Amino acid sequence: MRSTTRWLSGVLVAVLAVSGCGATPARTAVPEHSAAGGGDDNGVDPSVVPSGGPLSAADLARIPHFPPAPAPRPITVPTGPSAAWLSAIPTDQPVAFITIDDGWTKDPRAEALLRAAHVPVTLFLMINAIKSDPGYFRGLEAAGAVIEAHTITHQDLKGKAYAVQKKEICGSVDQLTQYYGRRPVLFRPPFGDEDATTLRAVHDCGLKAAFFWKETTDKGIVRYQVGQTVHRGDIILMHFRPAFVDDFIAILQAISRAGLTPALLENYIA
Repeated sequence: MRSTTRWLSGVLVAVLAVSGCGATPARTAVPEHSAAGGGDDNGVDPSVVPSGGPLSAADLARIPHFPPAPAPRPITVPTGPSAAWLSAIPTDQPVAFITIDDGWTKDPRAEALLRAAHVPVTLFLMINAIKSDPGYFRGLEAAGAVIEAHTITHQDLKGKAYAVQKKEICGSVDQLTQYYGRRPVLFRPPFGDEDATTLRAVHDCGLKAAFFWKETTDKGIVRYQVGQTVHRGDIILMHFRPAFVDDFIAILQAISRAGLTPALLENYIA
């Protein structure tokens, strides 16, 4: 394993060359709201509700078609005492992974969009964002989404005491299990910030791995950390925001342009 560091558009990007499965990539240092990173935040006004109704014909026409995803070849992550930390899956298969965070904006078109796209996604849900309407996300589950953990309150965990971090992580896992009848196995820390204590708490809460990202989207624009394309194994971040439909379609188009197919992140973590 070797790591190189360089500056890209004023943002420090740590690029890892990975050999073999189960390797943990170097952290990509991207400010929360940088042009290259997009960031993970909960700064969405929950009172902003997108216009409802079915998907328009124009939106349906923008959705690319993908070949079936290949049979997954999962990586083996360490068993402890700390969870794995990944921003991409080291794979040579032509796949990328769509992840959607928080849950503040509950676009009534989201379920129809997932069904029309016919691709799997991972939802990292934050309890305070979803507790007003947990049933909304059951429809997304039925459309191919898998629900994973993203804390209770979305506080920055890095530097916090173990007890604080464990309460946020384990508490979110327990509540999601109550809501949806399946115990999460993956985790994303708020803002993508973590430390050794975070990864220990993630492991102690029974989760296999925690995740950063390689690309983000907001307001229909995909932002890249390295280059101008999605790469094999990249994990892509978006949020439940008012531009949900445009963001999701922008990600699908970026994956399609790269000659890749969306795959389910959970299938690649053994």
